[in-house]
Amino acid sequence: MAGPRPLRVTVWNEHVHERRDESVRRLYPDGIHGAIVAGLQRELGDKASIRSATLEEPEHGLTESVLSETDVLTWWGHAAHDDVSEEVVNRVHARVLNGMGIVILHSGHHSKIFRRLMGTTCDLRWRSDPGGEREVIWTVKPAHPIAEGVPQPIVIPHQEMYGEFFDIPTPDELVFISSFAGGEVFRSGCCFYRGAGRVFYFGPGDQEFPVYHQPEIQRMIANGVRWCRSLGAPNDLPATRVANAQRGWFSQP
Repeated sequence: MAGPRPLRVTVWNEHVHERRDESVRRLYPDGIHGAIVAGLQRELGDKASIRSATLEEPEHGLTESVLSETDVLTWWGHAAHDDVSEEVVNRVHARVLNGMGIVILHSGHHSKIFRRLMGTTCDLRWRSDPGGEREVIWTVKPAHPIAEGVPQPIVIPHQEMYGEFFDIPTPDELVFISSFAGGEVFRSGCCFYRGAGRVFYFGPGDQEFPVYHQPEIQRMIANGVRWCRSLGAPNDLPATRVANAQRGWFSQP
């Protein structure tokens, strides 16, 4: 008997800073997406099939075909949120509602897709001092699957500060909070359910620091990807969710 199908992951990155800024290119010569892919490959092994996509590709690499073959999408964006087409946002949004998981990373909090899924501004307090500052990630839901196998706490030596108030809906599950050397705190690991899909927002990962090379962070992202995988497809097709349904529609073949 054949084993379960590998988890199909698409790692999306706008891939702007790495091509524009030498400081970022030195940290991520294969792109931020390359570091995330490498971490997922190490953590998930042959249990996952992983591809990457970037902003400059046709349809941002997120065609109907690609998304139909994606169980979980990870999203990193910062400098080019406005360049993401509404057509692609609509496409991704529909896939999440119908069961695709999505992991939103760091500055993806201001992406069109995350704002659409949250229905709020997703604004937050931030500070980017030269050299960054220490971030400590505290687990507040230790038995959650995303917390499995990660240290308590995780220390990131140098990172951009994200702080409250973070204008998002109250998370369905809050797994991590972060504290910073400057005194701020932040809800840095938030889980949401949207339609048949799952959303995980994870705060760390500014482009100016090697956060995505840190093994504990790679483990946490892999756990988030595993958690976001839908356990089952909806038992109705989107086409059946229509207004003005005729009486007895459910008994028709």
